Amino acid sequence: MIHIKTLEEIEIQRKSALMVSATLTQVASLLKPGITTLSLDTMAEAYIRDNGGIPSFKNYGPKGHTFPFSLCISVNDAVVHGFPNTRELRDGDIISVDCGVYMNGFHGDSAYTFAIGNVAPATLQLLRVTKESVYRGIAAAADGNRVGDISYAIEQYTNGQHGYGIVRELVGHGVGRNLHEDPNVPNYGRRGDGKRLKENMVLAIEPMINLGTRNIDQLPDGWTITTADGKPSAHFEHTTWVRKGQGEPLSSFLPIEAAERANPELASDHYQ
Repeated sequence: MIHIKTLEEIEIQRKSALMVSATLTQVASLLKPGITTLSLDTMAEAYIRDNGGIPSFKNYGPKGHTFPFSLCISVNDAVVHGFPNTRELRDGDIISVDCGVYMNGFHGDSAYTFAIGNVAPATLQLLRVTKESVYRGIAAAADGNRVGDISYAIEQYTNGQHGYGIVRELVGHGVGRNLHEDPNVPNYGRRGDGKRLKENMVLAIEPMINLGTRNIDQLPDGWTITTADGKPSAHFEHTTWVRKGQGEPLSSFLPIEAAERANPELASDHYQ
């Protein structure tokens, strides 16, 4: 079932989405070689709870197979749903951090991929293109368009222009009182296909783009997704308000980018 929000509900949901952005900003300020992803997860959970939120991801999923952390942290060839752990991050790593926050009855959902130190130019280009593709998808998230218009915009830029692999098994989605709502929003597709977009829908638009093959594997933990060829993957995501003319992100990369630029341990040129 697709949920159409009121303007009041959208402003409430914006607060949840901006709390996600604030949490990712905290992550950006701490990232450096030698830090563990588990310590980032611990910090993020405390920050979210101290600010009146609940981590959307912690204990999410079917009984007996819930996600045990507050952040999904996916390093290098991990696409999404990575488990925070005690591995120390190293110079040259890229780290996708996906975060959800539940506040005042609504979820916010956003992701950002960071580059630590001396990252290969081809990988930085992957980050630039994936990040730009989010905004191309948002521009197509307009009242009267269809889901396929978002999908096409992302696919044509990431695969059509740059030849990257687009993960097909995992997609964007509606987001609101539930973390995952209808409709699904693939990152590939044809213009004019799919469900009609209506003003005041809210979508999580989240391209997951691989440097090499689109094919993926799943680790034995039952959550972590990796690229089948071991090449890097990037993931950026905005909670997006469907409006007339074009969509509007409710989450924001601006504070994350500022923290990224201020952190000398990060390669921040990919935000441009």
